[in-house]
Amino acid sequence: MAVPHVSTAFADLLDPRFQKIFIEEYKELPDMVGQLFTMVPTNGRNNMTWSNVGTLPNFTEFTGTVGYSSQNLGYNTTGTPVEFANGIQVERKLFDDDQYHIMDQKPRALAQSAFRTRQTHAARVLNNAFSVDSYFYVNSEAVALCSDSHTTTSGASVATGFDNRVTSALTATAVAAARIQMVQHRGDQAERISVSPDELWGPPDLYEQAFEIISSMGKVDTANNNRNVHQGVYTFYEWNYLTDTNNWFMCDGGMRKQYAFWSDRIPLEFAMAEDLDTLIAKWRAYMRYFNAITDWRWITGALVT
Repeated sequence: MAVPHVSTAFADLLDPRFQKIFIEEYKELPDMVGQLFTMVPTNGRNNMTWSNVGTLPNFTEFTGTVGYSSQNLGYNTTGTPVEFANGIQVERKLFDDDQYHIMDQKPRALAQSAFRTRQTHAARVLNNAFSVDSYFYVNSEAVALCSDSHTTTSGASVATGFDNRVTSALTATAVAAARIQMVQHRGDQAERISVSPDELWGPPDLYEQAFEIISSMGKVDTANNNRNVHQGVYTFYEWNYLTDTNNWFMCDGGMRKQYAFWSDRIPLEFAMAEDLDTLIAKWRAYMRYFNAITDWRWITGALVT
């Protein structure tokens, strides 16, 4: 459709014989930004940086002299807000003669467009979890969020507990295996840490499998009457904005709140003006935000092959 909106392109809106013209009648999907991320203020800063200090190693046997140890500065994460804008233009004649006040509702369309844009960028964290994505933030580890190649600054061995990527399709057996792998995640010194997976995230295509896995009383897809260990343990978050129909994610919801952040540098705002010469009205919307992940240990991702 041409820009701007002109009366010759919207003849139906000028025809009083129509009983009703529909606009933006579709219901919006749930807002998942606040579900996935912890919302934090920028306090006027044009970027935000997180850093961390690692843990102390375990005690050693006392043999007459205290052995002193030190912590290590970990990786840092810097998030930078990105600007987004959209707008519409409407001919004055079309606005005045519109029999159904459709053009008068166009700012609502901008708001809905902004909503969908934010959801797409929120889902980007999972859709791009298996590659290094620096669109909104940069982490100095320079490794994908879900990877089998995570590192540490302490010099400790990463042979065990530094892998948060799997490749199995979503099944009860795969969930059990991913949980075992995830609770073995290690900290900065390769020490044992507490990870408690309680969430599964996936696209609508995996809804049936996920529902059976977490809701069945007995073991899934077997004739055995054994209890299903996954029943009631996980909450499944079905998200239409996840683009791969097979990939899924296991998360520790408590840890996720500590390490996944979203910040609105400039919340969605609107403005309107009319050009004096052309009598074309312009509406525009603007927003500026970023998201950032400061640690990987809260998630295990399945890149299904």
